[in-house]
Amino acid sequence: MLYLDHAATSPVRPEILEAMRPYLTDVFGNPSSHHTAGEAAADALESARARVAAALGMRAGDVVFTSGGTEANNSAVKGILLGALDADPRRRHLITTPIEHESVLESARYLERFHDVDVTLIPVSESGVVDPDGLAAALRPETALISIAHANNEIGTVQDIAALASVAREHRVPMHVDAVQSAGWLDLRTLGRDARVDAISIAGHKLGAPKGTGALAVRARVPLEPLLHGGGQERGRRSGTEDVAGAVALATALELAEAERARSSAAVMAATEAFIAGVLRTVPQARLTGHPTRRLPGTASFTFRGVSGEPVLLELERRGVISSSGSACAAGSAEPSHVLVACGIDPLVAQTSVRFTFGRTPLPDGAPAQLAALVAASVQAVAGP
Repeated sequence: MLYLDHAATSPVRPEILEAMRPYLTDVFGNPSSHHTAGEAAADALESARARVAAALGMRAGDVVFTSGGTEANNSAVKGILLGALDADPRRRHLITTPIEHESVLESARYLERFHDVDVTLIPVSESGVVDPDGLAAALRPETALISIAHANNEIGTVQDIAALASVAREHRVPMHVDAVQSAGWLDLRTLGRDARVDAISIAGHKLGAPKGTGALAVRARVPLEPLLHGGGQERGRRSGTEDVAGAVALATALELAEAERARSSAAVMAATEAFIAGVLRTVPQARLTGHPTRRLPGTASFTFRGVSGEPVLLELERRGVISSSGSACAAGSAEPSHVLVACGIDPLVAQTSVRFTFGRTPLPDGAPAQLAALVAASVQAVAGP
């Protein structure tokens, strides 16, 4: 079975499991406890915090450990906006895009319903690109936050965060970047260090760490209203006993991914491009979605006009290939992908989409062509004579 749904989740790497093991067995103390067992756990937690911060180009004190990308995005969008409202009730404007992950869009809708926040969804191009001029035009004096993903989870389009962040800084508006999909593929240090964005979300299970691990790095100067209240852990920004083993796993995953990134990204990109070319050559109704070049190395998403996507997925799995129709968070929905519709694709065509997302281990020689042939055969089997 060939697993090509790494954008949904990746298997836990053995090195990460081994790095976690001491904090699931011997070093088991509560890091908030003031005794030897607790202090040992606290030391490991703070070391992991510094390692995650280094990978993101942020300070250790900026990092808040979370249960994953969804919580990190909720905490950023709701927490920063509510923090701004608390400081100035007039600041109730949020800017994001229509192709964001559901955790960002649903957080925005929550703020609309319960806090009278005005949300602007700035349009994207047909390849999913956000225009910095469009962002600048949407800004208002009362804008409290901009939230834009580094790379889209369905079509893989990568945004020019440096240009977008420059607009945000010029207008002194905090900017949050969802980097859940780009982590491990792109250099995240440029987000915090060079682009100087104010908040970054990541999730461990896209990188070979277990599900339920993640972080939000948010600069200390940005007011953040916590979603979880209680014991005041994470400097009062996220109460609850910290998952020390999960924090170590996330830090280890980021370091491993960064050490391998240049080599694996180039190899996976070459294989993905060969696969894309093969599909477009052998499947007449195939259309590549997302930007043709500004895309994550391991993402290839297609629509197959006139052929329903779900039967194609089942046929591919019967032939030994596991893929998806888009975001795992929207799996089972009868609605067409909001990402594809926002890119101008007809809703009926959007329902034919199939997404292939490769892992960081390059495919063997000849595999991209064989995989493209399997896709062509699966589409033909579903389409019929």
